[in-house]
Amino acid sequence: MAIKKRQISPRQKMINLMYVVLMALLAINVSSEVLDGFAIVQDGLQRTIRQTANENEAVYQGMKRQYDSNPVKVKQWYDKALQVREHTDRIFSFIDSLRSGIDSRAGVVKDDMEAVSQVMLSPTTNNGQRLYDMMNDYRTLMLEMVTDTVKRNTINRNLSTDCPQTEDNKDWQHYLFEAMPTAAAITILTKMQNDIRYTEGEVLHSLMTNIDAGDLRVNSLEALVIPESKTIVQGNTFKANIVMAAVDTTQKPKVFIGDREVTLRGNEYVIPCPRTGDYTLRGFLEMTGRNGEQYRRTFAQPYTVVEPTATVSSDLMNVLYSGYDNPVSISVPGVPLSQVTAAIDNGTLTKTAEGRYVAKPIKAGSQAVLTVTASLNGRQQVMAQHTFRVRRLPEPVTFMTTQDDKGNNERFYGGAISRQQLTASNGIEAAIDDGILDVPFRVRSFETVFFDRMGNAVPMASEGASFSEKQRETFRKLARNRRFYISHVIAIGPDGLERKLKTSMEIIVK
Repeated sequence: MAIKKRQISPRQKMINLMYVVLMALLAINVSSEVLDGFAIVQDGLQRTIRQTANENEAVYQGMKRQYDSNPVKVKQWYDKALQVREHTDRIFSFIDSLRSGIDSRAGVVKDDMEAVSQVMLSPTTNNGQRLYDMMNDYRTLMLEMVTDTVKRNTINRNLSTDCPQTEDNKDWQHYLFEAMPTAAAITILTKMQNDIRYTEGEVLHSLMTNIDAGDLRVNSLEALVIPESKTIVQGNTFKANIVMAAVDTTQKPKVFIGDREVTLRGNEYVIPCPRTGDYTLRGFLEMTGRNGEQYRRTFAQPYTVVEPTATVSSDLMNVLYSGYDNPVSISVPGVPLSQVTAAIDNGTLTKTAEGRYVAKPIKAGSQAVLTVTASLNGRQQVMAQHTFRVRRLPEPVTFMTTQDDKGNNERFYGGAISRQQLTASNGIEAAIDDGILDVPFRVRSFETVFFDRMGNAVPMASEGASFSEKQRETFRKLARNRRFYISHVIAIGPDGLERKLKTSMEIIVK
C-alpha cells in the first residue's frame, strides 16, 4: 500500500534544510560559532533597547517639566504620554517573562525546541495567543496617538502580526515559534521588545510636537501697551491693555507697574486721573519661556489728562433766534457722536443726525444755555455748557420776483423797472436776506401809493401778497419815468409774529 506523504510548507522546508546544515556544521565542530551568532544579535538588540529606553525617559522627563510649568497647556498630551508608558511597560514586561521562561526551561541547551513550544504554544498557558492579542491592542493604541502618515506606516509595519499564508493555515504564534530553537525564539522576542521601545519613542516625539505646535516661534518679543484713549478727561480713568507680543493664551506674563506687580482683569489696567497734565505709564512684563528662561520686556506709554470740553457751534454764529429752527453742531473730542447728548434751558433742542441739532428758543432778549453730556466709562458726565444770546428775527426786506432776459428769476428790491417786468410780477414777497440768513416771511397785505397830476397821493390796497386788478390797471397807464411806492407791508415770520415793515420800495417805470 502506498503511503501518502504530508505536504509541508516552504518555511518548514527551509527549517529542515537549516537542520541539515546544522548537522553538517556539528560534524565539522562549528555549531558553537553558529549559536554564538544568535548571542551576538541578541546583545546588539539589548544595547539598542537600553539606548532607546534612555532616550524615551529623557522625553518623559522633559514633558514632566513642561507640565509642571504649564499644566493647562500640557495636561492633554502629558496624560497620553503616561498612557503610552503604562501600555509599553506592560507588554515589554510580558515579553520579558516569556524570554525568561524559555531560557529557564532550555537551560544551557540553546538549540532546544521543546522549551519554546512549552512556553509559547502550550494550550494551558496560551501565551502565544496572549502575545498576539497584546501586540494588536498595543499597535491600535499607538496608531491612535499619531497623525503623521510616515510614522503610522512605520509603526504598522514594525508591530505587524500578519503572517504568510501557509498550506496548513498556521496562525501567527505557530508560524513564529513552532519548532524554533531557543536561541532564535529569544532573539525574535527581543526584536519585538526593540520594536516596542522604538514605537514608544516615535509616539512620544509626536506628542511633544503637539505641545510645541501651540507655541509661537518668534525671534523678537515686545511689550505692548494698548490704551483705550491717550487723551483722558479730568475725573475719568486711564485704561490700557498691557500684553506681550506673540502671547501664549495659556500662560500670562507677570505685569509690573514701576517695580510693583499688579493683577490685571482681562489684560486691562485702570488708573484714576484726578488731575490734568502729561503722564507716562511705565513698567515691565516677565514671562517664562519653554526652556525655563525668564524674559523681561519694558514698556512706556505716554497719555494726557485734559479738562472736560465740547465743541458747540451754531451755524448762525453765537446767536439763536427765537421761534426759529437754528441749526447747531455739537461734538466732544475723543468721544463717539453716538455717546454725546445735549439739552437747552430755553425752548427745545431736537436731534436731526449724529452731531446735528435744531435749537428753537422761545424767549427773545434773554440767553439760552446749551448743556453737553457724554457717556464715559458707563456714566454720564457734563462736558461743557455753552451760552447763546437769543434774539428776535431781524426785519425782513421786501422784493418782487422778476425775470431777466434769459428767463432766470431774480429779486428786485426797488429802482428802475420795465413796464413788462412790472406787469408780469405777481406781487410782493419778504425775507431776511443778509448773507447769513435767508428766512422767508409770509406777506399778508401792502399798499401802493401813486401821485396824480396835482401831486396828491393815491393809495391802493393789495389783495394779500398779490397786486389787485386796480393796481395792475394803474401800472399800464403810468408814463415813463413815473414813480410810485410800495409801503405799509405787513408780514408774518416763521416765529409766528406779525410785523409792519418800516421800509418801503421806490419803483420807477422805464
